[in-house]
Formats: sequence, structure tokens, C-alpha cells
Amino acid sequence: MATSDFWQRFAASVGSVQEQSGTRAVQHDRASRSSATFWMSMDVLSILLSAFVATVIDLNTSPIYSARSFLHGTLIPGRSMWILLSLLLLFTASLIIISRRRNLYQPRRISNYLHEQRLSVQACLTAGLILTGTLYVIKAPDIPRGIVMMTIVLVTMSLSLRRFLYRFALYQKFQQGIGTRNVLIVGTGPEANALRHHIENMRHLGYTFRGFVDLNHASRTNAANSEVIGGYDTMFEDARRLFVDEIFFASSAERGLIQHTLELARTNSVDLRVVPEMYDGATWNNPIEYIGQFPTIPLHRGHVPESALLLKRMLDILFGVFAVVLLAPLMLLIAIAIKLDSRGPIFYPSERIGKKGSVFKCIKFRTMVTDAEKRREEMAHLNERDGVLFKISNDPRITRLGRFLRKYSLDELPQFYNVVIGDMSLVGPRPPIASEVREYKLSHLRRLDVTPGITGLWQVQARQEPSFDSYISLDVAYIENWSIWLDIKIIVRTIGVVLAGTGT
Repeated sequence: MATSDFWQRFAASVGSVQEQSGTRAVQHDRASRSSATFWMSMDVLSILLSAFVATVIDLNTSPIYSARSFLHGTLIPGRSMWILLSLLLLFTASLIIISRRRNLYQPRRISNYLHEQRLSVQACLTAGLILTGTLYVIKAPDIPRGIVMMTIVLVTMSLSLRRFLYRFALYQKFQQGIGTRNVLIVGTGPEANALRHHIENMRHLGYTFRGFVDLNHASRTNAANSEVIGGYDTMFEDARRLFVDEIFFASSAERGLIQHTLELARTNSVDLRVVPEMYDGATWNNPIEYIGQFPTIPLHRGHVPESALLLKRMLDILFGVFAVVLLAPLMLLIAIAIKLDSRGPIFYPSERIGKKGSVFKCIKFRTMVTDAEKRREEMAHLNERDGVLFKISNDPRITRLGRFLRKYSLDELPQFYNVVIGDMSLVGPRPPIASEVREYKLSHLRRLDVTPGITGLWQVQARQEPSFDSYISLDVAYIENWSIWLDIKIIVRTIGVVLAGTGT
């Protein structure tokens, strides 16, 4: 995690904010549909597995025999098989429609998991009633009632268990400080302090308090309260600097100020909530949501594709472990070659800045001489990149073997370990070093909103491009248009780039 000294230097070095105009409603809507599709697919898979298990149990057959008989159409004789499949399709469609109406396909981190369980059971039982009612109307005596009833029970149990495990894993991550949302609280009164203590004491809500905003002072500090990070005039600059996801309004203010804040929140992609006492007509028709037991009203909320991000993490772990195991012999040979080629350690653990300013050790094979960092300043005049980037084509600090490893990106193979433990992803912006981040403007911090990756859009599209602006714009373009499909396309293109040996 970042040290206080780093953050002091970091905060002092950032420049003025550059506002980003426009809306991302189209991207949010697309991500929302992707999230709903994922959870629907999980429900369909649960129904199919439950129906299969129910059939095996009711008919007292082996899974292999049941599967083979189903494929040959002899599992249940006559037209009863097609009727049963039609009923299963009806049950699936009913469950999806009911669950969608209850917003079960867009899980909210702040909702009570017991309430979610109740809605899930209600959806399953309602769909089950539709199924059994239809079965009673059509009067199909050949349909095994045991399979029907057992399928409904197993689906109810499996969906409830799946949602419980998802919540449990989510809460465990929050307890470890992973995946939490940074919040600012506008106000310094009793209500603001009560809200602050509430979200800090209830870690399962997934919030991390970053500071207060004092509406009555424009200064960045407040002698009476060191946790006041600034005034309203610099609130969104501070929000960008502190990687704030959400702002809570817990202070009395005029409706015009709330409306102005809402417009700025939309522009800066920051979620905004107010306590119920705040609404002076500005929050009509907005639902009240409870942060624990604290009532709030969301005025603006961007979509977070939680299911898609979960799928991305699952793919990272799957392919990361696969790569570590598959490439272990090659990495062993490289380690031996490094030892034989030059004096020094095999690995080079570089301190990098990750998501939301976290600091981690990015592991690479050593490709330079051991005193390379000390000689960097004397090589500064040879830098071929613009801005804060540093790259020299024929860097004399690189070893003979290191030049080959860099050419084919073999030095980055140990970073699959970083992917497995969660510091990095397969695809994302490259993690910068602290000296680069200290030169960032506030708008550049956008690239630190996501988990850094081994490869990314810049690596496959403009790897030799010296422009720092191009470097930033491609990373931002990736973040704004991210999808699992985009990650897959980047990975495929990366294979071609690596085989072409374009690394330096």
C-alpha cells in the first residue's frame, strides 16, 4: 500500500484538473446488459444442472447413462420428453422474467443479503407455481412429478447458495480493503461524522472514507479538523486526486448548489448521494437506499459492471495459473541463463503504482546491470520518449541476454504471478513507476482507476510511439470502452506483436 511520504509527494506534484466532457450513457447501458446477461446465464446453467440431477435421482440411473439416453431420446419414452423439455423452458423463462423484475440480475453491494435471499426464493417458488399449474392444466400423466418437484427445490437451493457465496466472497474482499469504493462526505457537522463512523464500522458495505469537504471554507485544510481535505471549490479536483468513487452530501445546502453538484458529478463520473433531509425538490421520484441503517438518496449513479469484472478476474486467475504452470520450464531455463550471463539477481522487483494508487512489486526477469537505476540520470539526455516516459533503444545498461528477453517480451513472464495474486490483470494499462505518477496531471490519473495489465491497447497499437499523450489517450480509450471481448482481441493481437519481436 502507498506510504504517507509517497502520497505527500504525489499530492504536491499533481497539476490542475482537465474536465472531460460528454456522457458515457451508451457504455453504461451496454455494460448493464452484459452484467444482466451474465447472471441470467448463471441461472440457466443452474436450472439445467438441477434438472439433470433431479432426473438422475428420480430415475435412479447413473449420470453417464442418463446423458447418453437423453441424447438418444430414450430417457423418458414417447412425447413426454418433449413436453418435459417444454415445461423446463417455461420454468426458465418465468424465473428469468420474475428475477429481472426484482432486480436480481444487477446485485447492489449495499442491499441486504437476507432481502436478496428472500427475493430469490420468491422468484423460484413463483416460477415453480407457474410450472406446476401448467402441468395440472395440460394433464400429462406420463411426466414424472418427482423430477418436476425436485427440480424446483434444487433450483431454489442452488440459486440461494450461489448468491450467498457471491456475497460472502464480496464481503471478504471488503474486509481486506479490496474492491472498496472511496467516498468523500460533504459536511463537518454531527450528521456527517455519524455517517463517517457508520460506514467505517460496517466494513461489509465496501466503503473507504477519504475525507470531509467543508462547504463554509475554500481552504484545503481546516485546523479544527485535519480530515477536512478542502472546500467545495476544489471538491472534484480532490475527488480525482484521491480516486473518489462516490460523494455523500450530509450538509444543508440550497437546491441550486445540489443541482450544480449533480451536473459536475455526471461530468466527472462520480456517484452522488444525499441524506433525505437534503431534498428540496431536487430528489423527487428518487428511491431511498439504506447504507446500513443510514438512509440516503442517490442522485447520480454510474454503472459498475460487477459481474463482467468478476468474469475478468476469473479469467485472469485461470489463464494466470495455466501460464505459470505451462511456462515453468521455460522460466527455469531463462533464470539459469541470466545467472550465467551476468552477475546479479534473477528477478527485478520494480515498485509500481497500481489501481487507485496502491503500490506493489511488479516482478520481471532482470535485463539490466545491477547499478542501472543509479545510472539512469546520466542517461536522461538519450531518452527517446516524450513527457514522463523513459526509453532508450540501445540502452548500454541492458545485458546481452536482456536485449533478447526484451525483444520477445520474455522478461515479463514472471508478471503472471502478479496476475494470479491480483496485483495485475492480463489486460490493462501498464503500471507506472512512482516518478512517472508524480509528473501526472489530474486528468492522467484516469488510467489508475483500473487494475494494470501485462498487455494493453497501447502495447498492441502504438508500442513504438514516443508521444506521452498518445500513451494516455489509448489507455483512457481502453478504460472507456472496456469489455471482455476487447480484452480477448488485445490478447490475440499481443501474440502477434510478441512473435514479431518488436520489444526494446
